[in-house]
Amino acid sequence: MRLALIAHDEKKPDLIDFAQNRSDDLEHFELMATGTTGKRLIEATGLDIERKQSGPLGGDMQIGAEIASEDCHGVVFLRDPLTAQPHEPDITALLRICDVHDVPLATNLASADAVLDELMDQLEGEYDHRE
Repeated sequence: MRLALIAHDEKKPDLIDFAQNRSDDLEHFELMATGTTGKRLIEATGLDIERKQSGPLGGDMQIGAEIASEDCHGVVFLRDPLTAQPHEPDITALLRICDVHDVPLATNLASADAVLDELMDQLEGEYDHRE
């Protein structure tokens, strides 16, 4: 199961804290992230993360393509709602593609915990069915 991790600059420290606190769970996923976010997460956690381009350079769209091809099963995107983003159309498109393909999307820490908990339950269900 693949999970995307994305954060705007002001939210990167929050995502790093989240990943450090939930690293035991995150290790069960194939992780991908946009460029700088992925780099910082790898440095802080040692998790194996596939890095896409930086968001403004197309990373959001690369993750959107993974969702559209059903190769991404959840997204944690900690957005900064107080700062205008130059690539807002890409962000909107990513959120829309999550809705179109019914992919769980977390945009704050509370929903990130909920999405990860649900995806962990799904993984555990898969393991139970294999036995």
